[in-house]
Amino acid sequence: MRDTRESRLLLVLLIAIAFALITVDIRGGEDSPVDGARRAAATVFGPVEEGMSSAVDPIGNAIGAVRDSGERHDRIAELERQNAALKARLGSDDRNRSRVRQLDSMLKTAGAGQYGIKGAEVIGIGAAQGFSWTVTIDAGAEDGLKRDMTVLNGDGLVGRVTTVGPNTATVLLANDPDFTVGTRMEKTDELGFATGQGDRPLSVQLLNGKSEVKKGDRLVTFGSRKDKPFVPGVPVGEVVRVDPSGGDLTRTVYVKPYVGFTRLDIVGVVVEAPREDPRDTVLPKKPEKPKPTPTVTVTATPSGKPEGDGAANPADGAADPADGAGNPADGAADDDEQ
Repeated sequence: MRDTRESRLLLVLLIAIAFALITVDIRGGEDSPVDGARRAAATVFGPVEEGMSSAVDPIGNAIGAVRDSGERHDRIAELERQNAALKARLGSDDRNRSRVRQLDSMLKTAGAGQYGIKGAEVIGIGAAQGFSWTVTIDAGAEDGLKRDMTVLNGDGLVGRVTTVGPNTATVLLANDPDFTVGTRMEKTDELGFATGQGDRPLSVQLLNGKSEVKKGDRLVTFGSRKDKPFVPGVPVGEVVRVDPSGGDLTRTVYVKPYVGFTRLDIVGVVVEAPREDPRDTVLPKKPEKPKPTPTVTVTATPSGKPEGDGAANPADGAADPADGAGNPADGAADDDEQ
């Protein structure tokens, strides 16, 4: 429609009519004269509006669902994050407690043997260094470590240092087949050489083929010249099997090491040897054998039966000598009187 004077007048007229109808409708309330027209319009346009609503609502619902899903996902993700953090914290606390126990045990062992040690943590294992049984520790030359130093933990002998870097070092474990250490038996002082056998007990060749050895006997390190690579007195393990001597010059026994080589964490490198050989003092104390509990045997004896129960009392059945026999003094008195 072109913008003419007539079209403008028509637009003004329509607006005026619309305002008039609105005013009449508001003032009429429920009895509004346009209420019938409104119902008629609803009858005509209602189905169309409903169809449009049914077509549009799924889209709106989908958008709302996506929005709610995103919020739920965020909440789930936050809960999962909090759960993971809690588990990590609990795991960290357990690990810290374990490390504290290991450190405390190692310090007690070092104190008993008067070993000056440098604490370290195992940070690598395996064939990366070219050996079958090795670990890498986070201490090196800058910490005072040198090649051929003894390594121990709270349980006993771990191994010896073979390679030293500025901040790390490689330790050859005592169960490696290339590992050999001099040993001394507890109490008997029998000497031998222990060799690693991987995950099997250590093989120990005793120099005395006639030595008396039994299961449960314990061994410590004998020590090396100038205390390298081994200081004396470090617990090695416990005898679990003894081969028959057979008259050989040496005798083989098998020793279960005190150290668990597959679960190493905190270790100590002996940077200062003890002034005196600690001998057997570093070995853990053996549990005391329980003392036998004394037993008391009580024998029940039958109680005496009351009088009048039909059993004769020996004292009752025997005649009273005073009653059945005359008193000699009385008889003598009668003779005198006669």
